[in-house]
Amino acid sequence: MIIWDMETPKKSQFEDADFPATVKSLFSTHSTPIAKLSGKITWLRPQEISKSPQLFPEKLQDGQIKQGLLGDCWFLCACEALHKNKLLLEKVIPPGQDSWIQSGCLRCRFWKFGQWVEVIIDNRLPCISRRLCFSRCRSEEVFWLPLLEKAYAKLHGCYEMLWAGQVAEALVDITGGLADRWTLKNYRKNNEKNDHVSFSEKSKFEVMKDLKDKSFISCSVHGSTKGSYERAEFHAFSVTDVKQIVGLVGDYINLLRIRNMWNRRCWNGSWQEGSDGWNKVDVVVAAQLMSLAEEGEFWVEEQEFFREFDEMTVGYPINTEGHILSLLTGKSLCHTLQISGGWVKGQSAGGCRNNSSFCSNPKFWLRILDPGEIVITILQKKLDSSTKNGKTCRARDASMHCPDNERPTTDALQQKRYRAIGLHVWKVEKKRFNLQKTVAKPPTISTECHTYDREVKLHCDLTPGYYLVIPSTFMKDEDGEFLLRAFSTSKISLSAVKAAHPLTKFEESGEGEWEIIHFTDSWIKGKSAGGSRNFQTYSTNPRLPFSILSNTGTGNVRITLCQENCDGQFLPIGFHVYQVHNSKNVNQASCQLVDPVVTCVPHRYTQEVTQLCSLTEGNYVIIPSTYLPDSEAQFTVTVEIKIDRKPFQCQENLGQIINEVSYTSVMQR
Repeated sequence: MIIWDMETPKKSQFEDADFPATVKSLFSTHSTPIAKLSGKITWLRPQEISKSPQLFPEKLQDGQIKQGLLGDCWFLCACEALHKNKLLLEKVIPPGQDSWIQSGCLRCRFWKFGQWVEVIIDNRLPCISRRLCFSRCRSEEVFWLPLLEKAYAKLHGCYEMLWAGQVAEALVDITGGLADRWTLKNYRKNNEKNDHVSFSEKSKFEVMKDLKDKSFISCSVHGSTKGSYERAEFHAFSVTDVKQIVGLVGDYINLLRIRNMWNRRCWNGSWQEGSDGWNKVDVVVAAQLMSLAEEGEFWVEEQEFFREFDEMTVGYPINTEGHILSLLTGKSLCHTLQISGGWVKGQSAGGCRNNSSFCSNPKFWLRILDPGEIVITILQKKLDSSTKNGKTCRARDASMHCPDNERPTTDALQQKRYRAIGLHVWKVEKKRFNLQKTVAKPPTISTECHTYDREVKLHCDLTPGYYLVIPSTFMKDEDGEFLLRAFSTSKISLSAVKAAHPLTKFEESGEGEWEIIHFTDSWIKGKSAGGSRNFQTYSTNPRLPFSILSNTGTGNVRITLCQENCDGQFLPIGFHVYQVHNSKNVNQASCQLVDPVVTCVPHRYTQEVTQLCSLTEGNYVIIPSTYLPDSEAQFTVTVEIKIDRKPFQCQENLGQIINEVSYTSVMQR
């Protein structure tokens, strides 16, 4: 435990000029309830708040999350995933920052639009009467949470920008993975007079029971109808346990333990303390369950849960190798690719299939090598702040989480944060085909409708072959950027259909296509900064796997290593490529004894090094390195692989209107 010396000169500590301790870092529009705190907030460092500040707790319970005056329960709920997963926590708050108090700064990392970005903050925190006014841990000597909240506020522009949001979005931002939102409204609609849970809801309960120790689960209340909750509308909770117990009459009782981060009573259900639900179980079992419920937690029976809550958010588990696991099967979706794109007004913003311009939308080839499970997602960039009635407002929808009695009253609640987007996929049997006839047929798989979500996804099993993937907005001529991601249990290839000369039908052009893979990682002192092959620590460097799916001739792979600029100084960098035989990774202990198939050395003092090479079909791993061990920097590796699919272009119209969800129904979602 670090004890701060109060006599240490404060001026030696870092002060972040980009996120100063001023009103600028607190408010954007003064349109939320925290605007009333203006003039009351002071900024203090941890040693001015606590006598013995710690970054992380010695006891797990001391780091438990508590919400403050800011309506960011959606972000704090997602932080529960870090609280229970050390590997994820070290990804977001890199280790080796023992001098965070003396230096006055902390480095945090968030996943943003396809890559991990570093956010550096000073440790001055908003306080009222010398106490933290926003998030805090159970022990006020623990500061990882309020500091991470500050870094997330800096990423968004200010604290007020964190007021209301989606748990699923925050989960993706802190894991780089995936999260599903499951609506529970259909259950209430179809079972108003039926106390039994439908089959689909029972399946979800079984999923929750299986995932409780592997992933993070959240639930939320959106409506304001009378029920078992008090003052919990538009609020997110975390599900901390799922149990199946035997009742007094031998029946099974399914229970969920739920935490309210306000840490106060908000539940009047049948399993609150002293209620009738406890009469269904033995007194010893009841006492054990009650003892497990900590401050702010309560038990809910399965039927009551599906009746009273509106939505669940479930994060996809991530294993120790960093691979996402399927929510449906638990299989590792270890083959991951992503590619960026955009809709441009008048060129490639064709709108949905109701528009004759649909074919002008960006198009991508997805190649499946072996039968397998796959998740395909389209993630859009957030809309810029819009101006209405002379004020800049942020858009929210009804499913964004913040307390009903604390919601903003401005027009911002009625505006969209995102475009309505959808995703359609067709299997294409031949290289030469007619686009009009292809998209006029029902897609192999597609989203049910266009929705105003940041990310929409398709989860399915696909047979080997080529698939045409077309992401679109519902309305035509809507500009926007997006990231197409694919996670698969089998080998895949993903590439953009590049523009060629205008043709009336799909025809092959002379140039091939290239798929692009991006890796973002860091060399961290004492952990992953192993240095060059001259040093025994070389094997600790990051390993970046990729595959060549088919032989496409000489010069078929281009690899680029780019390091971040740190005050104009560059480290000497280089990389080696090793072939992986028999689907096994290069052995960490012997990789220095194996001859690389590609070398980009000697190490050079430059921001970027590139190597064009020829690789045959197979599995490979890239090991980027600095020359000397313990040299820290963040880097990106880009792998461009030539593939055997030829580009196509078409300017034909659909010729017929395909009915899709109406704009009105989308708006009412």
